[in-house]
Amino acid sequence: MTQPGEYADIQGNILRGYGYDHAAHLLLNAPSTGAARNCLTKIVDDVTTGALLEETVFQARRTLNAAVTFSGLQVLGVPDVWLEGLPLAFREATRSRAEQLGDVGQSSPEHWTSGEDLGTGEVHLMLSVHAVTQEELHLEVARLRDLVEGSGLLVKAHHEGEKLHAAREHFGFADGFAQPDIEGVPNGRRRRTAGPGGGVALPGGGWRELRLGEFVLGYPDEDGQTNDVAAPALLRNGTYLVYRQLHQDVALFRRGLAAASRLTGLDEELLAAKIIGRWRDGTPLVLHPHREGTEDLADREIEYPPNDFRFVPHDRDGYLCPVGAHIRRTNPRDALDFEGTVPFSGALTARHRIIRRGMPYGPPLPKGMLEDDGAPRGLLFLCFNADIGRQFETVQALWCNDGDTFGLGDDRDYLLSGTGGTGKMTIPVRGSRPNYILSQEGLVVTRGAEYFLTPGIAALRLLARGDF
Repeated sequence: MTQPGEYADIQGNILRGYGYDHAAHLLLNAPSTGAARNCLTKIVDDVTTGALLEETVFQARRTLNAAVTFSGLQVLGVPDVWLEGLPLAFREATRSRAEQLGDVGQSSPEHWTSGEDLGTGEVHLMLSVHAVTQEELHLEVARLRDLVEGSGLLVKAHHEGEKLHAAREHFGFADGFAQPDIEGVPNGRRRRTAGPGGGVALPGGGWRELRLGEFVLGYPDEDGQTNDVAAPALLRNGTYLVYRQLHQDVALFRRGLAAASRLTGLDEELLAAKIIGRWRDGTPLVLHPHREGTEDLADREIEYPPNDFRFVPHDRDGYLCPVGAHIRRTNPRDALDFEGTVPFSGALTARHRIIRRGMPYGPPLPKGMLEDDGAPRGLLFLCFNADIGRQFETVQALWCNDGDTFGLGDDRDYLLSGTGGTGKMTIPVRGSRPNYILSQEGLVVTRGAEYFLTPGIAALRLLARGDF
């Protein structure tokens, strides 16, 4: 558990989201060690820290955070003996890991945004800004661009995100409210919180918080291990950041729902809920399998969507929430069994949780439109975890892209099922044959990806000085 003073050494967006409506990410190339250190020296005093955790309501109008790729650590002159002990998933370029993550077909690196060079080793640093208003965001971004370009760095990519109406993502679902509960971390007065259900499901009922070391390096994780042994001065109070730009084809999603409704005879809103595992307003199917008046769910905002639910024993077979639904794949809660017989509650899932900090980008597609208008839109996906391979990559590669863990054979997550797999999602029906939804190739397409280390403030200062 952290000591109170250490929150000031942890970057501010890791353990508590800012909740602001606007964000921008500058992905930077540093041509030399001196340029990279000069940039960090200029920004380190402005980096927002976890001291915000102790504030009931954030006072800052805008925030700044910094992250470094493996190639960036090399440019900064970090000793090889430190670098060699870092996890393989972080040391390898994301393009080389694309196939095992399902970034193939339309999502393969050859189709990633031209000129940005994500996943090649050419991106070294990322500066992230969150702000209350778009004007404040652009003022801070302009200041940072002058600063980094004055330090000799090149902006390889500039991505901006903006919250949509009623805190939706582009397919129309409430997002961002169900996050892990972490030991020793004060929640403050968050506007959007899901209450109980974010931690580890205990046998017989109740929940406990996850160990801090699952998300912050230098503290015991769920196995009692401390994940900063390779280089404590570099890693303590830091974490790993997964950054992915994901394009969403909303018109295709709508057409797929309409076609599935005609084929199965089920209501489109119910089908949408079956695909995700929650109704569009965030209400879980396990608690509310039937709804009246679903026509306005896309605009309805619930301040505290329910999150205190389990899948076992009442919905082990997925008659309420299909076993292949998105929320069961990304957080199985208590539904992972040992050899399919002995329930371990949430103990197995606890080793694979992530903290999500993403935000939509691009304008929403107008209601009722069934053809794409050509505008870029999707999700800037960010997540924090202490072990990229064990956490994010397990969820992405083994749970979303492969159905074996859940007894689903070759079925993939419907949202990511465009390439490979059986091309279907199974919706069980009690006492009858199941319904099947055919997948839609290209619903969610990767446009770029990078892995970063988000260092603690002391480590950022160390990198800026080069005093290894």
